[in-house]
Amino acid sequence: MATTFFLVRHAAHDRVGSVLCGRMPAVNLGELGRRQADALADRLGGERISAIYTSPLERARETAAPIAQRIGLHPQASDPITEIDFGRWTGRSFDSLGSDPDWTRWNESRSTARPPGGESMGEVQSRVTGELSRLQQDHPEGRIVLVSHCDVIKAALASHLRLSLNDLGRFEIAPASVSILVAWGSEGKVLGMNEAVAS
Repeated sequence: MATTFFLVRHAAHDRVGSVLCGRMPAVNLGELGRRQADALADRLGGERISAIYTSPLERARETAAPIAQRIGLHPQASDPITEIDFGRWTGRSFDSLGSDPDWTRWNESRSTARPPGGESMGEVQSRVTGELSRLQQDHPEGRIVLVSHCDVIKAALASHLRLSLNDLGRFEIAPASVSILVAWGSEGKVLGMNEAVAS
């Protein structure tokens, strides 16, 4: 028995690409993001989805809402698929981080680096893959939407692709994209990655 996961990165907010929002509160979708969320609902509306889970952060919940409405299911909050805890980097601009040697180490060696006061990429991968395993047990042969965040989705895909965490920069997970993972037990295969639904 296999469970199909539709891994959805939340739609765009106005700080994408400029600020490391992390777990900042009150980061909401902008106008583009709301259009993208509606397009995601169109994309996933015919997929016979059996459950939808979302990161508890606002931008993920706002992305999940039109999808859930379209498929007639209530989105359930899932703490293990929330954004990385970036510690003291939370809320800083990417421009300001560029000169930080710890930021350089983070991007060069995700397998060993850690944001100051935050969590490691290994911890992120452990929590998201643990949640995937739990959901496989709860939804055998289910088709599940998970609305999450860029590097959290990358960590899940890297686990099944047997990629090092240092290789996360080799592929993209854009806002409002869909990646599809089929998993059974500890095995799985990626059927699609970074499908752009709307620009």
